[in-house]
Amino acid sequence: MKTIATRELAAWLDDTLQTARFKDYCPNGLQVEGREQIGSIIAGVTASEALLRVAVERQADAVLVHHGWFWKNEDPRVRGPRRTRLTLALAHELNLFAYHLPLDAHPQLGNNAQLARILGLAPETGTDGLPRTCGPDNLIWLGAAPGLSTLGELAGRVAQRLNRTPLTVGDPTQPVGRVAWCTGAAQGFLDAAIEAGADAYITGEASEPTVHLARETHTGFIGAGHHATERYGVQALGAAIAQHFGIKVEFVDIDNPV
Repeated sequence: MKTIATRELAAWLDDTLQTARFKDYCPNGLQVEGREQIGSIIAGVTASEALLRVAVERQADAVLVHHGWFWKNEDPRVRGPRRTRLTLALAHELNLFAYHLPLDAHPQLGNNAQLARILGLAPETGTDGLPRTCGPDNLIWLGAAPGLSTLGELAGRVAQRLNRTPLTVGDPTQPVGRVAWCTGAAQGFLDAAIEAGADAYITGEASEPTVHLARETHTGFIGAGHHATERYGVQALGAAIAQHFGIKVEFVDIDNPV
């Protein structure tokens, strides 16, 4: 089986995702160092105990995720679930690669780019040919939903493509022209999407104030699920690794209703 050096893969990922550009809530890159050579990777949304156990069962050398460990302001003590996860990784010499904001933002492999592909959204582009963005860290993408004219039609497309019924706020018959989207827990960016002229905003989660803001501004809001909107970036990144290095990368979807 073909293998590559762990540090070679780490360098390629950091360069591809331009991790140095981002001030994030967690470390991006190789979070836990395991064996020195990698021939098989298990990819998933979150480095949960369930995903790690799949990696151990399938004798993988590394785990690649969007949601890793060591988040700012969390309890740093190694006990409970954290102890269990770390024990699994260290005992089986698993490398853990995690990319948060860099994977959200990447113009081809990122979560926003891949959600647009899945939902059939057409991103706007600037003069540089890159997606037009707005909001904090320019994480919100702007575009349109070709072939769809109302919020109800857009919500129906989301339900069909993501295989779950989204939370939808707004009149289903209201027109939808400009669409904004940002995967995950980006409900706090709704005001930035409104400022950018969006008729509808798609993200993963919703908070109590989100509903009021959407109603009072007559902006369509779709909360499609944090996990559901972020399944696709890590799959695209895994496919890019497999193509570039010729090693095995397998995506495992540990279901999460949030």
